[in-house]
Amino acid sequence: MLDNQKKASAVAFVEVDSGYEGQRIDNFLLCRLKGVPRSYVYRILRRGEVRVNKGRIKASYRLQEGDLVRIPPVRVAEETQPVKPHERVLQELQEAVLVEDKRLFALNKPSGIAVHGGSGLNYGVIEAVRALWPEERQLELVHRLDRDTSGCLLIARKRSALRVLHELLRNNKMDKRYIALLTGCWEKQYANVDAPLLKNTLQGGERVVRVDSEGKSATTRFRVLERFSNATLVEAKPVTGRTHQIRVHAAHLGHPILGDEKYGESKANKQFRKLGLKRLFLHAESLRFQWPDEKQQQCIKAPLEPSLDKLLKQLRLEQ
Repeated sequence: MLDNQKKASAVAFVEVDSGYEGQRIDNFLLCRLKGVPRSYVYRILRRGEVRVNKGRIKASYRLQEGDLVRIPPVRVAEETQPVKPHERVLQELQEAVLVEDKRLFALNKPSGIAVHGGSGLNYGVIEAVRALWPEERQLELVHRLDRDTSGCLLIARKRSALRVLHELLRNNKMDKRYIALLTGCWEKQYANVDAPLLKNTLQGGERVVRVDSEGKSATTRFRVLERFSNATLVEAKPVTGRTHQIRVHAAHLGHPILGDEKYGESKANKQFRKLGLKRLFLHAESLRFQWPDEKQQQCIKAPLEPSLDKLLKQLRLEQ
């Protein structure tokens, strides 16, 4: 059980070194103020209580080397022993490592594991990875995947690598490809879905995204890989990176992803559960990008889990 005791901090002035250059101020504060609610961190930013070089900044401000950050007094939770992830989860993630080099870990994230703790979860992938490699002091998530989505997930081992990878993501220089099994037989070969997405939070705290003209711009490119009598296997390339983007855009096409309990069709999901589909059929299959100091592209591929492979073989036999 977590210790609810809290202690007050004093005003802190922190000079930003090269390792944190390019990081957003909100993420910098969230990492530094462990135990402080996210809502409170954003509140002190809005109020101008956090200053950089004596000036007010927005949550999206990116730090520069030499910046002087003023952090106001806050009440933070007393440090407690971190929750240790279950041994089964640790073993599963250790076996899921696809690439390990001096700059990053690439994992084939299993479906059902969140990328980080919070919202009632004691831990996620990043906490488990830190438990697996405690000697690594700078491990950070490069991007996110939905809890129910499997596949390629990057974790930076150095702040310098995190900065470069975030820059590639911002400039759309990281090619992400997903594969998904859609409900029904989709007749088109390609579709470019350009539909703005708006996030809503329901009373119970559940996050729901919908297509809405008031939302943020979002684009996904779909390409058919294989057709079955009652399902279509597609490749999805997200041009933007909005929450639940591929799932909502697939539903917008009229062919939601099978196994999607939030945006899918209950009748189709029930039918495919009988065939052994017990999860969302959305998998981050590959990532391609190029380090600025290298000539060759890095390509990382994550194989489908056996249960999804088995389902596809079964569908092919029934053709």
